[in-house]
Amino acid sequence: MTDFKEIYATQAERYERLVMREDVDSNLLKALQTIHPLAQADVVEFGAGTGRLTCLLASLVKSIHAYDESAAMLAVAERKLQVGGWQNWRTAVADHRSIPLSDQSADIAIEGWAFGHFVGWHPANWREEAGRALAEMKRLLRPGGLMILIETLGTGFETPTPPEQLRPFYHWLETEHHFHHTWIRTDYHFASQEEATELLGFFFGPEMATGAQIRFPECTGLWYKIV
Repeated sequence: MTDFKEIYATQAERYERLVMREDVDSNLLKALQTIHPLAQADVVEFGAGTGRLTCLLASLVKSIHAYDESAAMLAVAERKLQVGGWQNWRTAVADHRSIPLSDQSADIAIEGWAFGHFVGWHPANWREEAGRALAEMKRLLRPGGLMILIETLGTGFETPTPPEQLRPFYHWLETEHHFHHTWIRTDYHFASQEEATELLGFFFGPEMATGAQIRFPECTGLWYKIV
């Protein structure tokens, strides 16, 4: 089983090589803009990782405060943001459940592929821990602000096929927290067959590597609601 905490702490550069190949058709930004206009929004991002989403948003929003539990991941994000020349961002190491930002600081609170880890890392009480993160999002939002959660609906699949362990989490978001949801394709496109095999195997495991292709399908869900 993949040790995601270990990857995030010690293999940020290799992780970045993977995610830079994701969403070859640029569907994610289009989906976000369909959900809500991004221009002039103050954004707080949970689980920013190596900054793929952060960099997408930085060119459009008024400001973005990006947080992650891994200093190594944020170091990559900071480098990319500096290279991009944006001046409207800040990063800091922080737990999703305790963000060092004042109440009602943002118009949009967003996370990408982060809150789903509560299920694997806190199997006995993931509802409580994920609930704390959702409450932190709500605390940071101004009235009428938007919460957006981006999570996997299956890597290696052409139609939504959520991992079994995440199905209860998604059901909980939709039924108990009343999130709307939609989905997109975020396919990978690798430079070579060798790169596809290496990077898919590194993050998703040997079974995924066995079926690796230069273009590799993936489905991603977006859950959102106004608070």
